[in-house]
Amino acid sequence: MSTFCFHIVPNAKANQVIGEHGAGIKIKLRAPALDGKANAALRRFLAEELKISEHQIVLKHGQKSRDKAIRIDGLSDEDVRSRLLPTTN
Repeated sequence: MSTFCFHIVPNAKANQVIGEHGAGIKIKLRAPALDGKANAALRRFLAEELKISEHQIVLKHGQKSRDKAIRIDGLSDEDVRSRLLPTTN
């Protein structure tokens, strides 16, 4: 189980991980920040990128904020970072 901070940019042209943003990870989403659509899109996007079920992704804080704390069950911190962030060798 890992908890990560994410900075979300809604209404983007494409869903994509931008990179690190302070202590968190910046993600752009096509969904608008309206009626929880961006939160649902974030869960779907993370599930796809991490190759896990949406049920393993729990929004802990930030339901109405661009800055979110999300618990990811079943993966270590290293697994999440390696799957979301590009490696720089």
